[in-house]
Amino acid sequence: MDTEVNPEHPASGASVPKRPAPRLPGREPELGRLTGLFPVVLGGAAASAVVAGEFGMGKSATLRTAAALAADAGFTVAMATGSRLESHLAGGLVRQLADALDEPGASPRPPAAELCGSAGESEALDLFFRIVRDATERGPLFLGIDNIHLADAWSMRCLAYLRNRVLDLPVLIVLTSVIGYPPHREVALLDMVGSTPVTITLNGLGDAAAAEILGLAPGDLASACREATGGNPVLLQALRPRLLPGADPHELGSSLIGQVLTTRVQEFPHAPAILHAAAILGEDAGFDLLARLAGVDELDALQAIDTLVRLHVLNNSDQPTLTYSFVRNSLLKDMPQTTRAVNHSRAAKLLTEAGAPPDRVAAHLLEATSIRIPWAVDVLRLSARDAVFSGRPELAARHLRRALEERLTSGRRMAVLLQLAHAEFQFDPPGAAKRVREAVDTVGNREKAAYIATAMLLSLCGGQDARLGISAAGQIAARLDAGGPDAVWPLLCMTYLAEAGSRLGPPPEFRDFEEQWAPLTDPAAQRSRSALLALDAVRSGESAQDAVGHFADALSQAGASDTREPNGDDGELFEQHYFFTLATAVLADEPAHVDRLCRVLDVEREPWDVHVPHGALPTLARGIALQTSGDLQRASVHFESLLRRFDERGGTTTCPVGVLCAARLVECWVDLGRFEAATSLLDRMDFVASQGLFTHTYLLYARGRLRVATGYTRFGFEDLLSCGRRLAHHGMRFPGFVPWRAHAARAALALGQTDDAARLAEEDINASARWGAARPLGTALTTLGLVREDDEAERALQKAITTLRTSPSRLQLATALTELGTLQSRHGQSEKAIETLRQAVELSEQCGARPLARRAAEELRSSRRALTPAKDNEHGLTRQENRIAVMAAQGLTNREIATALHLTRRTVELHLSGAYRKLGIPGRAELGGALAKSSQRVDGR
Repeated sequence: MDTEVNPEHPASGASVPKRPAPRLPGREPELGRLTGLFPVVLGGAAASAVVAGEFGMGKSATLRTAAALAADAGFTVAMATGSRLESHLAGGLVRQLADALDEPGASPRPPAAELCGSAGESEALDLFFRIVRDATERGPLFLGIDNIHLADAWSMRCLAYLRNRVLDLPVLIVLTSVIGYPPHREVALLDMVGSTPVTITLNGLGDAAAAEILGLAPGDLASACREATGGNPVLLQALRPRLLPGADPHELGSSLIGQVLTTRVQEFPHAPAILHAAAILGEDAGFDLLARLAGVDELDALQAIDTLVRLHVLNNSDQPTLTYSFVRNSLLKDMPQTTRAVNHSRAAKLLTEAGAPPDRVAAHLLEATSIRIPWAVDVLRLSARDAVFSGRPELAARHLRRALEERLTSGRRMAVLLQLAHAEFQFDPPGAAKRVREAVDTVGNREKAAYIATAMLLSLCGGQDARLGISAAGQIAARLDAGGPDAVWPLLCMTYLAEAGSRLGPPPEFRDFEEQWAPLTDPAAQRSRSALLALDAVRSGESAQDAVGHFADALSQAGASDTREPNGDDGELFEQHYFFTLATAVLADEPAHVDRLCRVLDVEREPWDVHVPHGALPTLARGIALQTSGDLQRASVHFESLLRRFDERGGTTTCPVGVLCAARLVECWVDLGRFEAATSLLDRMDFVASQGLFTHTYLLYARGRLRVATGYTRFGFEDLLSCGRRLAHHGMRFPGFVPWRAHAARAALALGQTDDAARLAEEDINASARWGAARPLGTALTTLGLVREDDEAERALQKAITTLRTSPSRLQLATALTELGTLQSRHGQSEKAIETLRQAVELSEQCGARPLARRAAEELRSSRRALTPAKDNEHGLTRQENRIAVMAAQGLTNREIATALHLTRRTVELHLSGAYRKLGIPGRAELGGALAKSSQRVDGR
């Protein structure tokens, strides 16, 4: 680009006048290497250099500046410039140099025919040598040949002939050449400059030099300009007048640069077609796509790509894209708009056939604005969905506006408008409201409209955009209401669920619109009604049997159809975040129903919510069931593998299903004793942004459990209480969702707040008895056993164990066994305690619950030691019996002994009764004497 773009090129063949050398920003090192050759030549020896670089990198300017510096140093300067239009004229460069070396007043130079070899090759070569030799007699000589790659063959031969004959003459030969330009078939570059020339490669300018050329202060803008142009000086100069305030350098281009570059590669077969295809494809450029879009045979395309890579026009990589964004934009600007649009539509089609991601296809569809592409609508919608959930709603809106340019049915137009409203709501809420009204006005087919609105609700994660979805669904429901309940019930059902899950307070009452379902006889409608009745039963916490029965009805034949047509798959109810969260909490205690639920959720199609990976819901449901049954290791594998997939989609902290998965994993890790991993995962979660979202309540519960387990009891206690308040605020009375009261009661006992612990235990037992399921009831009875004393505590724990044996909840059973064994040990029932704790250890180890297993094993060892008779008495008193008997003989009351040893009075009484029996005494009065005699007999052995 040096010659054509820069009109200040000196006239060919003219000597450079002695004037101050122009300053070249950023080229000081290269000029220093050239001027470093001056002393060698001034000493009487020849030297040579090659300045190479890509188009526009400043080779000509560097040569001119070096020539001016040479003139200042006393050199005679002769310059010649190769030109594409003169490359067929023999001796063109030689004549330019000869004219420049012509001394004023000298005899006329030989005719051009003699210098160009027409009269004889050897004579012409020798004639050129004599001209140069005679010039050196007047002083050192600087021969500068610009664009040697465009020189004619005869001139190249003359330079090669000259180079070996001026070794002992003060001649400096400097050539410039484009990198990668195919060499002349007769003369190589090294033939003209010798085998060891100084080679200077001009690379892109740095930020400071680029800023100077652009007239900018160093900073981010100058850096962006340098990146867009690769620091190429000609491109920077072309960019400068286009750099208006607010412009993005990566989006700018010059049609003149595009035209120049296209002209430059015309001499290479198929290179222009490949160049334009690369400009259209951009980052999607690949060998096969380039060849197909350019319409070039693969072998011809490969040769053209090879040439363009060597010229540094294309990157040398698996994807031969254009080197700089400014070059690509310039080529696109040089194309007529229709040509560009058609080529982008062709590129979109090729990428679709190649299985490219939707966002890459959509990028080309955006540019094909004047071309009608009916199949593009689905691609644009899918790409827009991904853009919204990756935090780029403006891009999503562009895709959807492009989709609206296609000819759409009323139903498809409504679907696109609703999706566009969702995207625009992120940055223009009033505009989004207008889109919703526009969508309502396009309603045609009632069934289709209800289906589209339902799909919209299923695709939303929650938060403010869910409120928009609920509002839109309400408007559409009102529009469809005249068609009767058959037309609107699926939409009402999903709207109810979406509103229940997004409200900050209690959800709406199902009974408020239940009468609308009375006339419906459609089996799908009845199953949906059963699902909502199940949810109502769960929220009320009144009957596990009713809830499970309704869920079973909803699961019957649900999801049998794998379509997305209206009313085709009412199993989607179970995919809704709020519904899924509560359904899995209830059905986890029902293994047969868990299997049915997983079958319903395990469909081939992708979930509506882009954050939810395919197959995530059945995996999560299975993991919850495994966790509930106490299979912690397998449950954690399910949760961890799923969490990695949520991380890949950016949904772990934002999508309700991702949050639920993370919370379940934290709870699982707490039971496994993996506290560091649980802490690390919780540190990633955003508790501030989670306020008001129902699934985040489980996250708060999991953090409370972790804090209690790791010694931060006060903070954990507050988390658990906060969890309970949020559940009450949501109107959730189902005690099996999170057993927060059980863990809060334990924390209260650890903090010495026995009244709070007793209150929480009583509330838990009442809620669990009302619900009636074995797991919550067994858990509540275990808690009751911790806050009660003596016989009441033991009866509660025995009942808890009996209840939990009827459920699949092995971890809760292991916990109850541990608490009962501990209580039995304290009461002196060591034989019973050993058997109970042995079962607890075995069961907790099967679950993988290491903290519980360690505690049960420690209590077991303590119980076994308690059965070992003390060595200092002959009556077989256990260590605990002996200790309590000695304290009683010293005059301490039962209450004082119980306080000192942290036992109940009942336990003290049991141990004393055992001591009386073994010592053969009737009561406390004889205790001192009996112990003294026993001690004397032991000492006298």
